[in-house]
Parts: sequence; C-alpha cells; structure tokens
Amino acid sequence: MKNYSCLLIITMMLLFACQKQSSYYINAYNADGLKKFLTYTGEPMYLLSAHRGGPEPDFPENCTATFEHTLRHCYAMMEIDPRYSKDSVMVVHHDETLERTTTGKGRVNDFTASELKKLNLKDLKGNPTNYQMQTLDEMLAWAKGKTILLLDKKDVSIEQRARKVTECKAESCVILLAYTYEEALACYRINPNIMMQVFIKNHAEIEQFSQTGIPWDNVVVFIGHQKPEDMSFIHELHKRGVLCIMGTSRNLDRDYIEGKVEGIESLKSGYHLFYDEGVDILETDIPVPVSRIIKQNISLSK
Repeated sequence: MKNYSCLLIITMMLLFACQKQSSYYINAYNADGLKKFLTYTGEPMYLLSAHRGGPEPDFPENCTATFEHTLRHCYAMMEIDPRYSKDSVMVVHHDETLERTTTGKGRVNDFTASELKKLNLKDLKGNPTNYQMQTLDEMLAWAKGKTILLLDKKDVSIEQRARKVTECKAESCVILLAYTYEEALACYRINPNIMMQVFIKNHAEIEQFSQTGIPWDNVVVFIGHQKPEDMSFIHELHKRGVLCIMGTSRNLDRDYIEGKVEGIESLKSGYHLFYDEGVDILETDIPVPVSRIIKQNISLSK
C-alpha cells in the first residue's frame, strides 16, 4: 500500500513541476490508492471540489470538457449528478427537466439516452454549446487517471450507483454521496472498496457514525455550507484520518458571482480562513477563480 501512495505522490509532483504541464491530473491507480490519497496526514491539501465541474461561459455544467477546463487550472474533484433516462440509462444531468441546461424541453426521464444525446448543453448564460449530455459510463471511463468524481444522488439510489461503480471498475476515481448512515452501510455492503462522502456536523454525529462499523478510511466528511459554531469536531475527525469538506458555493462564491466584490483576490482571506481552521477541501462553484488565490499553496506531500 505504501508503494501505491508513494507512486501517486511522485506522479503528482512531477506533473506539478513540469513547466509544460497542461492538466492537474490525480491518478490514484486503485481503490487503496484513493483511500491513501484522501487520508488526513496533518499537511494541508488545499484541494477543491468543483460543484457540477465548475461551469463557466462556453463550458456547461456536468460535462467532461468543462472538467478538463477546470483541471487545466487546479487539482479538483468533480461533483456530478446522475439520473435515469427513459430507457434506464444513467445520464449525467442536474435538473429533472431539460430547459435550463439543454436545448431540449421536458423531463429527462421522458427521453431515451440516444434522444438526450442529440441535445446541446447550454452554458451558465443559457447559450447553446457544441457539447452533448453524457452517460455515467462515459464519465467513469474518462475520469480514470484524471480526477475523482463525486456522484450525487438525484434519482439514482446509492445501491444502483455502487453497482455501477463496481461494474465499471471505477473504485479508484469515485466517491459516492451518502445522505444517511443507512445509505453508507448499503454501499459498504455492496462494495467495501468504494469511498463515500458522509455528512457530519458535530461530536455527537461522529459517535453515531462510529456505531455503523464502517472504517473511517472509507469516508470523507462534508461539514456543511456554513461554518459550524464549534469547529473542534474537525480535529476529532482528523485524529481518525478523515478529511473534511466545506461548501463555499452558498457564501463566498456568491459574493464573487453576483459582483459584490472587485475580484476574487478580495476574498482570499475568507477562503484561507476556512483552511486555517481545519477544512481540507472546499466545495465551490468557481474552482478556476478560486484556484488563482490558493493553488500556489497546494501541498503534494500526501
């Protein structure tokens, strides 16, 4: 296991050092490598979780072209949204309906996967792009050796997501969002090599999760979109080797997106304050702008 971890570190360091680096790829190689990479060691990670991949003008959400754009600027995981098509194919799309983000109309599950793939995705301004909706199979194949996909729930149960990850042998590049400890247990029973994101916001919930018997190295923890009143529970999670994620998509990101500040640099102290208080990974809608103020501090010492 140490060899895999060392190999991952060396690969990432070489990528970071290369002057002609084109992408900030993360390759965990296998399920154990991913667990090792996502283990708290005491060193800051300054890693980002790109909400829906970090869409920008001309780059739509939930699209691998957008993911590639994000990865040209920073190390980031990609949060994505699997749904079922009419013919029971897992496609990746956030909304129940098509209008906001595609050139189609109606509900996603009223169309077959082949019909959905004929539509063009829209960017944040509603402009059609040249990109089409993708299946989860396609995204899992793309992600291997490049990044980590965080699979949200939508209308695909954790059991169905776990079986898909197992079928595609994608344990090295996937984290499943488990909204309850019962969901986490269901995933663990299907495949104990799949990592999960669970939700813990205080000391009592640490003890509750401990009662499930799921190893702590199987999870990362989302602590919320607002700073908890008592941040000391983060240190308890760190003692267990667990990395903590906090969302900025509903607070600091809003100030930048809505033009309430001059530039992302004016928010630097706010983003770094979360890191300074123990947060390991920031979930953000704007990974590329945020990377401009944090990427020089990324640690590759894991």
